[in-house]
Amino acid sequence: MSTARDGVELAVLASRFESIIRAMRNTLVRTARSGVINTARDFSCCVLTGNDEFLAMAESLPIHMVSGPDLMAKVMKEFHPDLSRGDAFLHNSPYHGNSHAADHSILVPVIDESGVHHFTVLAKAHQADCGNSVPTTYVPDARDVYEEGALIFPCVRVQLEYRDCEDIIRMCRSRIRVPDQWWGDYLALIGAVRVGERRLLELGAELGWDTLHDYSAAWLDYSEQRMEATIERLPAGLVTVTTAHDPFPGVPEGVPLTVTAQVRPEERVIEIDLRDNPDCQPCGLNLSEACARTAAITGVMNSIDHTVPANGGSFRRVRVHLRENCVVGIPRHPVSCSIATVNVADRVANAVQRALASLQDGVGLAEVGLSQPMAAAVISGRDPRAGNEVFINQLMLSMSSGGAGPVADGWLGGGCVGNGGVLAHDSIEVDEIRHPIRVHAQRILPDTEGAGRLRGGPGSFVEYGPVGCDLDVLWASDGSVNPAEGARGGLAGAPARQFLRTPEGELVGLDPYGRMVLGEAERIVSFSCGGGGYGVPHERDPARVRRDVEEGWVSPDRAERVYGVVLLPDGSVDLQATVVKRGALAASD
Repeated sequence: MSTARDGVELAVLASRFESIIRAMRNTLVRTARSGVINTARDFSCCVLTGNDEFLAMAESLPIHMVSGPDLMAKVMKEFHPDLSRGDAFLHNSPYHGNSHAADHSILVPVIDESGVHHFTVLAKAHQADCGNSVPTTYVPDARDVYEEGALIFPCVRVQLEYRDCEDIIRMCRSRIRVPDQWWGDYLALIGAVRVGERRLLELGAELGWDTLHDYSAAWLDYSEQRMEATIERLPAGLVTVTTAHDPFPGVPEGVPLTVTAQVRPEERVIEIDLRDNPDCQPCGLNLSEACARTAAITGVMNSIDHTVPANGGSFRRVRVHLRENCVVGIPRHPVSCSIATVNVADRVANAVQRALASLQDGVGLAEVGLSQPMAAAVISGRDPRAGNEVFINQLMLSMSSGGAGPVADGWLGGGCVGNGGVLAHDSIEVDEIRHPIRVHAQRILPDTEGAGRLRGGPGSFVEYGPVGCDLDVLWASDGSVNPAEGARGGLAGAPARQFLRTPEGELVGLDPYGRMVLGEAERIVSFSCGGGGYGVPHERDPARVRRDVEEGWVSPDRAERVYGVVLLPDGSVDLQATVVKRGALAASD
């Protein structure tokens, strides 16, 4: 496909494939029962080639999709060499290409009437409950998968000839705390992949399978060429960045991490080396292979030309080096990977962004606010409004903010690196209707942004508590000790903090991780991380600083002290005083 007309055809077919994935997503979001899926949209869909290359996704979470679907598709064929039309496979094993046990994935091979396997469709959704030993999908202190407790399905056939394998369904319904809720989510996942399968079969009948295979090869090659051209424009360099996850169960000193990034423009390759890191740890922080690769590649993709398509073609130019039995490597059973999609994964992606930013202005990204503030805790209990029925869900109230980049401020709704801004914040009203809770406050926290030429997003404040019952709350936060760092002279964002508000109104500090049962008169108070800044703060456009003050995101005192922008009583910029103040700040650098 080398002519101008073929370029148009390539674009049209790329859109056709994305439309199929959007149909899958619409099916899932409209039919799933868990709030973490149908409200927060913690799910992803994609299409892979028959050769297991990641072809396309649409509005999906990077941590779910960048690496893992390709590994799972290979496992599907390895475990089931007798694929047939009507098959579907349930897969959540972190030891066989999945992200972590809470992400239930359904894979379906797209097979034509003659029995030829052309594509694979995949839908993945984070479960409200996956059978863990405690009511959460994140078990921070699990020393191994047995303490974690999740049901593990290493690419198990769950449908044959389009009919459910009832043995698997009974296993899940007998182990998961909210069986009807899980059953609805399972049906939504099955519906999504069957929609994708049907649409691809229709497209194959319309255009011919040879046309679709030619398109797939050309699209992946085009994406690789775009990535090669982008890397050629980068400066050569080798950068090692260190970071550390906060102290956590099993790792009281935290987890020190080292990330080495090397750009080789002449070879059009970026290499990320994660091997110089501690062995797997006796807690849930260990990354699955899928999440380790994904975190590294996500950091690269966030740092370069965002018009480069994110698929298996562009990913060919990023080489990630891992080792077995490493906290950011290749874990082996029974290591716990309960929290593999966040926390340490965010640390790795953030470090890659910061490493690449150090090579050249205009490249890279400051660190995104760290994961899992208490506003994103898993809550559970019994709802007195519904006959004391069991409920469980992960909240997605205001979370951490995005890091600044070379051309834009950090995204307020960034959430964490791995979700790429795709996760939706919960509707307070919907949360209060679904669960016996009340959200008493949710607001932006002033002066919490990582200051810079472009600033990070500010942190947020959330306060909530139970209504008419006790509320079990489990959280696993990062960023209280080591907040999100800035890049190229930008400052760090504010750290996370977490508190219990007693019935008397007193705030009692809580650890960054834990589990507690709230009484009706008690509340959780969550302060999320701010994102890091990019570039020196006193180089920020004074008009932008004035605007931040007007919006209430930055105080006048911080505007002058950190950004060197002096404001007059009417809120306008005192240009002469600002020049003097900025000169003094520059002299003190």
